[in-house]
Amino acid sequence: MTALSLRPARHAVPGVFVALALTLVIGWLVVLLDGGQLFNQSTTVSLLHVAAGLGLVAVGQTLVILGGSLDLSVAFVISLSTLVAAEAMNGSDGAMLPAIGLALAISAAVGLLNGLLVTKARINAFIATLGVGLLLKGYLDNGYDGPAGESAPALVRTLGYQRVGPVPLSFVLLLAVTAAAWFALSRTRFGHHLVAVGGDPEVARLSGVRNDRVLITAHVLCSLCAGLAGVYLASRLGSGAPRVGTEGLYDLESIAAVVLGGTALAGGRGGVLGTVGGVLLLASIDAVFNQLEVDAFFKQVIRGVIIIAAVAVYARRAMRKAGS
Repeated sequence: MTALSLRPARHAVPGVFVALALTLVIGWLVVLLDGGQLFNQSTTVSLLHVAAGLGLVAVGQTLVILGGSLDLSVAFVISLSTLVAAEAMNGSDGAMLPAIGLALAISAAVGLLNGLLVTKARINAFIATLGVGLLLKGYLDNGYDGPAGESAPALVRTLGYQRVGPVPLSFVLLLAVTAAAWFALSRTRFGHHLVAVGGDPEVARLSGVRNDRVLITAHVLCSLCAGLAGVYLASRLGSGAPRVGTEGLYDLESIAAVVLGGTALAGGRGGVLGTVGGVLLLASIDAVFNQLEVDAFFKQVIRGVIIIAAVAVYARRAMRKAGS
C-alpha cells in the first residue's frame, strides 16, 4: 500500500501565464494594427468583470475536479441564485444581506445533493450533476419567462460597478476567494485529502481519509462559488435572470478554464492559481476578439482549438512522466 501524500497540489502556473502574456502581446499588436487600442481603461474593466464572474465558478469547479469529480449543474445554480437574491431583496438595501445568505444557502443545498448522489448513491458525477441541473432547468423554465425581482441598489453600486482604480470590486472578491481556496488546498487537511482522493481514492481510503465527506464538502463549496457568482451577476444586471448561467456557458467555460490552468480532469493534480490564469486567458481572448469585431462562430472555433491544444500538451507531459 502506498502511503498517503500530504503534499499540496502542484500548480501548473507558469505555462498558462506564459500563454496569457503571449496572448496579450499578440492581441495588442493585432488590435493596434487594426487601428484600435486594447489596453485602455474600458477594455481592462470589461475584461476583469468577465473574469470575475467566470473565475468564481471556475475556482469552485477546480475543487471538485481535483477530487476526481465534476459539476455540470453550476450554470443553473447561477441562474437560480440570481433570482433568489433579487426576489428576496426586491430593491431593499435592508434585505440585501439576508437575501445573499438565502441564495448561498440554497446553492449549498444543491451542492450537498450533488455530493450525496455522487458518494452515497454512487452515481457517476457527470450524470448526477447533469440530472440535478436539468431539474433546476425545469423549475426555471416553468416558473420564469424573463427577469424577475430587483437587486438592492447598494449591491448594484458596490459589487456590480464599484472599482478600486481600474480594478472592479468583483475582481477583488475573486482574488479573495482564490486566496481562500489556495490556502485550503495547500495548508489544510481537507486540501491534502481532496488531492489524495482525486489521485487514488482507494489509497486515500486505506490511509484513513473519509472520501465521501471530502467529496461532499468539495461539491458544497463548488455550488457556493456558483451561488456567489450568481449574486455578482444579479448586481450587474439589477435583477434575477433565469437563463444567465446557461447563456453564459458557465458550466463548460469553467471546466475549460480549469483544464487550461493545468488541473487534470482525472483529479489529483492542479490548483486554483492555474485556474485563474485560464480564466484570464479566456477573458483576454474575448477582449481581443471584441475589439476586432470577430464573428461569434469563429471565436468559439478558436476557443475550441486552444482548449484541445492545451489538453494535448498536458496529456503528452503526463505520458512522458509516466514513461520516465
